[in-house]
Amino acid sequence: MKGSRAVRARVLDSVARDEVMAELHARGADSDVAETVIRRGLGRAMLVGPLALEDAQGLRRAANEAGATAALAKPAGRADPERADVVVMGSMGQLSAVAEATGGEVGARVEAALRGFALPAGRVLRCRDRELALGERTLVMGIINVTPDSFSGDGLGADAAAAIAQGKQMVADGADILDVGGESTRPGAEAVSLEEELARVLPVVEGLAGEVDVPVSIDTYKSRVAKEALARGASIVNDFSGLHADEEMARVAAEAGAPMVVMHIQGTPRDMQKNPRYADVIGEISDYLEEAIARAEAAGIGRDQVVVDPGIGFGKKLEHNLEILRRLREFRCLGCPVVVGTSRKSMIGMILDLPGEVRLPAEERLEGTAATVALAVAGGADIVRVHDVKEMVRVVRVADAIARVRYEKPESDHTWAEKREQG
Repeated sequence: MKGSRAVRARVLDSVARDEVMAELHARGADSDVAETVIRRGLGRAMLVGPLALEDAQGLRRAANEAGATAALAKPAGRADPERADVVVMGSMGQLSAVAEATGGEVGARVEAALRGFALPAGRVLRCRDRELALGERTLVMGIINVTPDSFSGDGLGADAAAAIAQGKQMVADGADILDVGGESTRPGAEAVSLEEELARVLPVVEGLAGEVDVPVSIDTYKSRVAKEALARGASIVNDFSGLHADEEMARVAAEAGAPMVVMHIQGTPRDMQKNPRYADVIGEISDYLEEAIARAEAAGIGRDQVVVDPGIGFGKKLEHNLEILRRLREFRCLGCPVVVGTSRKSMIGMILDLPGEVRLPAEERLEGTAATVALAVAGGADIVRVHDVKEMVRVVRVADAIARVRYEKPESDHTWAEKREQG
């Protein structure tokens, strides 16, 4: 394959005419080609690239041979005349046939994206001395903010005893993971010193690790904080910078045998909400997360031990957040479990605000959070990160009952009509 740039493959989670047309037009596709693709009315769209033109043409030929439809387009937000994205449309079976016929790196990436897009077979997240089963149900991660300035109004400051008590109650309410953070990531937040963050989180991590029977996650972008927390019993590292802030972070997690949660953020908490912009919000977030996964793998952390978070509210406008939730399943194409955090976030307040009223406060966003959590479950989230554990556990159980239906093989080959005739 020509060129060294990594190949991306992503199944588009909508075949609505306007959204497929938008994807094609955003990449410079000819209007006649776009209309032809739509008229074919095929079942699923997939974006592959950026590819060298020779490889793009090869993928298009493979699509035609498999009975699918393919269109070459310019990669959104990129200015490389020697490369192109390819939009392929067809049934899932046809797309799989395209992957097999194409072969090589491109075919492997297409097949991996197809596998990830569907709800996966069971996998295990190995959290040092504990294991979490994924794929059977959606897990709930409880948020413990050991900060004085949390946006959600639940910051506990330096009160370690209160934080430990909160964590124990969350486990009693059904939390599968506890996530401890000592630095606020609210919009406009200032960074805290290493010493202050350590003083806030270490007593809580150590206390919880000895008191609860669920994994404790450390929410930090500093490798030193992660290392010290892991030494005191933490078993997951949650880096909101997506391994972009501290080059030692992945190595620290790998040496401890801890999985990584990597999140997308545009900018820093201090400036992330100052007019964030995207040419292709889903594609750009996916690329950022792919880079994070590559860094984790280079340090010795397997892709199946990396959890991706699209970072709702972190350098996104309302319309970006809504598109992420609507198309959440596309992030499964990265081949990693997906975590989503919408709890009490300002997007909910923006939606529920009435003209002339004061912005809906964070503590009154429970129902809106419930709606986003249910939609995240339907969109294929493996983990939801929440403040209100008891209520969201109930939401997740109901949503799982709907979204994770298992179709069992019939007990016999008799049809319904035959059974009716037999009485």
